[in-house]
Amino acid sequence: MRDLTIKRFNKLYDEGKITSEKLVEFYLERISSISLNAVLEINPDALFIARAMDEERKNNKKRSNLHGVPVIIKGNIDTKDKMQTTGGAKALLGNYVNNDAFLVKKLREAGAVIIGKSNLTEFANFVSYEMPNGYSRLGGQTKNPYGNFDVGGSSSGSAVAVAADFALVSIGTETSGSILSPSSSNSCVGLKPTVGTVSRNGIIPISYTQDTAGPITRTVEDAFEVFRIIYGFDLNDPATYIVKNKKVPEKIKEISDYSGMIFGYSKQFFNWLTHEQILLFKDSLKKVEKLNGKVVEIKFENLDKINNINVLFYEFKHGINNYLKDKDLQVKTLTDVINFNFKNKDAIPYGQSILLRSDTTDINEREYIESLLNDRKYAKGGIDWLFEKYNLTALLFPANYGAHITAKAKYPSITVPAGYTDTGPFGLTFSAREFEEEKLFSLAYLFEKNFPIRKIPLEK
Repeated sequence: MRDLTIKRFNKLYDEGKITSEKLVEFYLERISSISLNAVLEINPDALFIARAMDEERKNNKKRSNLHGVPVIIKGNIDTKDKMQTTGGAKALLGNYVNNDAFLVKKLREAGAVIIGKSNLTEFANFVSYEMPNGYSRLGGQTKNPYGNFDVGGSSSGSAVAVAADFALVSIGTETSGSILSPSSSNSCVGLKPTVGTVSRNGIIPISYTQDTAGPITRTVEDAFEVFRIIYGFDLNDPATYIVKNKKVPEKIKEISDYSGMIFGYSKQFFNWLTHEQILLFKDSLKKVEKLNGKVVEIKFENLDKINNINVLFYEFKHGINNYLKDKDLQVKTLTDVINFNFKNKDAIPYGQSILLRSDTTDINEREYIESLLNDRKYAKGGIDWLFEKYNLTALLFPANYGAHITAKAKYPSITVPAGYTDTGPFGLTFSAREFEEEKLFSLAYLFEKNFPIRKIPLEK
């Protein structure tokens, strides 16, 4: 039952060779026996839910292709069940919520079985600059199943859970690289959707303008299947009004090659890469050319005006205060969280420099508006200018490098396994403009089909 896909699961199910209950048992056994600190909490009702989904299916009531599929969701996403929503933070212990996040409702309606919550970089990597990827006070340090490598962040546990066969698929969240980074580092496929195509309602926030949730899977096709389910309008998330009258495609549009397509890449990120990673990225560019794509070098202007997280400092404080205000917790504000941490020093082994900086802000300040408008002008405007100047089909990035630019533009990206280096797995990321997920799936699916690079991690 290792390395299953959604299509394979459904085929085996129809042949009477597998059930959801048996698959959940398999994943739970692996979670308990392989120590990677990828899972914060197990859903104690998972086996009962799986059995119920099996009964429905026996009675010809298959809800979707995700019917009976075991899913792990990131530990900052609300679930109305026996699991907490802590974001990995000690201050949020006991946060049993009254409602499912909107995307969780959609997963349940589709028949998915939520078997647990994944570990993450605490508060989605918004606590301290010193905190390593994949660490939270409640979950410890998430480990990479491929070896002693960086696990990526902040959706670290979600990616490890998929790579190590702790679930069939998972859900991560991203503000700036938090799906793309761990997906690349764990040889997974990760989709960061256009902001507003997936509701953020019921997710511990960082940024009103950049937050989104998306699938982490082993194949492009599986990412598409999950995205189809969680996509859609939510009355309680104003960002989703943009898709109120838009429908997600029924299937991936298959293409035979990249003929007539132009892909832009930049060497501006090479300073952040090892020599081996640069060679691997260049090899990926050659693979795109082998599929008849044209690859051109481009340059992002005004990176100095984009390389900051000013907007996040402001929006996190405002967002977390709104999230906490009606929770049955002692902490009701960011200030309360900070004070809790000072009183419980073991809660912040890496300090809380980012929390402290955020707590000094006021979203009504002029600097916030100026930073917000600059992000739109230089990130979104810069990408649009490049697409028009070079008639681009998509941008190509090494792993998650460059994710902060597309994140500020609210634009979608998908990463696929590109190979392995002495620093671990490495991905190739395709990025496009808003609502172009359908195109990205086609591009990534073709690359994956022609270059099946992903390897199952070896177990000691």
